Amino acid sequence: MLDVMPTVPTQALIGGEWLNAESGRRFDVRDPATGNVIASVSDCGEVETLAAIAAADAALAAWSAEPASGRARILRRWADQMIERADELAWTLTRENGKPLAEARGEVLYGASYLHWFSEEATRVYGDVIPAPGSDRRIIVTKSPVGVCAAITPWNFPNAMLIRKAAAALAAGCTLVAKPAAETPLSALLAARIGMEAGLPAGVFNVVPGTDAAEIGRVLTSSDIVRKLSFTGSTGVGRKLIAQCAPTVKRLSMELGGNAPFIVFDDADLDAALDGLMASKFRNAGQTCVCANRVYVQDGVIGEFAERLAKRVATLNVGPGDRSGTEIGPLISEAAFAKVERMVSDALARGGRVLTGGAKHPAGELFYQPTVIDGVTADMDVMRDEIFGPVAPVAGFATEAEAIQMANETEYGLAAYVYTRDLGRAWRVGDALAHGMVGINEGVLSSPAAPFGGVKQSGFGREGSRYGLDDYLDVKYMLMGGLSA
Repeated sequence: MLDVMPTVPTQALIGGEWLNAESGRRFDVRDPATGNVIASVSDCGEVETLAAIAAADAALAAWSAEPASGRARILRRWADQMIERADELAWTLTRENGKPLAEARGEVLYGASYLHWFSEEATRVYGDVIPAPGSDRRIIVTKSPVGVCAAITPWNFPNAMLIRKAAAALAAGCTLVAKPAAETPLSALLAARIGMEAGLPAGVFNVVPGTDAAEIGRVLTSSDIVRKLSFTGSTGVGRKLIAQCAPTVKRLSMELGGNAPFIVFDDADLDAALDGLMASKFRNAGQTCVCANRVYVQDGVIGEFAERLAKRVATLNVGPGDRSGTEIGPLISEAAFAKVERMVSDALARGGRVLTGGAKHPAGELFYQPTVIDGVTADMDVMRDEIFGPVAPVAGFATEAEAIQMANETEYGLAAYVYTRDLGRAWRVGDALAHGMVGINEGVLSSPAAPFGGVKQSGFGREGSRYGLDDYLDVKYMLMGGLSA
C-alpha cells in the first residue's frame, strides 16, 4: 500500500486533452478526516461542459462503429490497469472521501468488475427476427447506441458509481460526459487518465469537475446533443433533473435516495443477521444509498438482538481512513455531521434510547460515534428519512404482516433485507416488499451480474447486468417486404 498520495490530474478531460477552466477558477478538495487541502482542481462551468459535449459528439460515430470486440478489448485493458493500480486509486479515494483504505480498495475492484462485465456484454447485444403476418415479409429488430450520454455521480462511491455508468455506456457504443461530485473529483480524474492510457479514443470519455452543479446540470439537461442522463444522488435533485430533461425528452436512469428496511424474524440465524447488518449499515460510515436504515426485529428476539448489536458496534475502530485498522471514517462534510446529530437528537427527544454511541467521536470534527438506538417509533426522523451516518435505529414488530407494512411505509423503494430460515416466509416477504432489490439472508447486494436500482421515488432504470446495458441502447424495428418469389 502507498504511504503518500499519488499525483492526480486536476484539470478537466475534454476531447482527450487536460484543460483548465477558461475562467481560471479552481476549487479546493479537502480530506474530511483532517480538513486539510489535498488538491486544487479546475472549476468548470458552461463553457467547458459545452466543449465536452461537442467532443463526445465528435467521437460518437467512430466509437459506435468500432466492432464490439474492439470496444471490449479497451474496456478490459482499462479494468486490468485499474486493478494493477488499485493502491493508487484507493489512496486517492480515501484522502478525498475519508473511507478506510480497505473499503476504498474494495470499491476500486468493484468498479473494475463492471468494466470486465460490460466488456463481455458488449459482444452480446443481440437483435431478433420476429414472425411477420405474411410470408413475403420479415420483422427485424436491431439495437443501437443511444448516443452522447451524461453521468452525474455522487461523492460516497466516487470511483464505482462513475465506472458502473461508464462501463455500460461505452460498451453499448455511446460516448460520455461525466460530472463528478465536487467533494470527490480526484477519483474520477485519475480513473479517466487510466482509461486514456488503456486506449480510450479522445472524446469517448470526458470529465468536467466543478462546484456549480446546477449550472453544469442545466447545460447537460438542456442539450439536444445529449440523449441520455444517468444520475445517482438525492431524490430531490433527481426530481429537478427529470423536469429539466423533459423538453428534450432524454432517456433517463435515476438511482435516488433510499430508506432500506432490515427485517429480522424470530426464526432467523441471529449471528448471520448481525453479520449482515454490520456489513450493510456501517460500510462507509453508513453513507451508502442501500445501507440498512430502519432495523425491524421481531418481538421475541429484539432484546437479545439489540444487546448483541450494541456490543459489536461499540468495538468498531473509528479514525482516519489511512490509519491501519480503521473501520469507520469521518462523515463527508459539516452538513452531513449536523444532519446525523439532529436526527439522533430527534430520536432521543421522542423517547428513543441510546445503547451505544450517540455523540461526536474524539477522532475529529467530522467523526460520529457508531450508534445504536432502540425504542424508536415510526414518527422519528431516523425512521422516516435517509440517515447517511453510522446510526442504527431498532424497532420491534409482532407479525409478518406488520413487518411488511412497516417496511413499505416509505416513499422510497431501493433496497430491503430480510433474515429468516423459513423458506415460505422468505418468498412471501420478498415478493411483498415494494423495493427494487431484496437481500434474503444477505447484507450485501451489489454485483455486476445483478440489476441495481429502485422503485417508487428511489428512481428507475437499472445498472449492472444485461438490463443495465439495455438502458444505453435504442431498439429499432425494420419491416422487410417484397420477399415473395
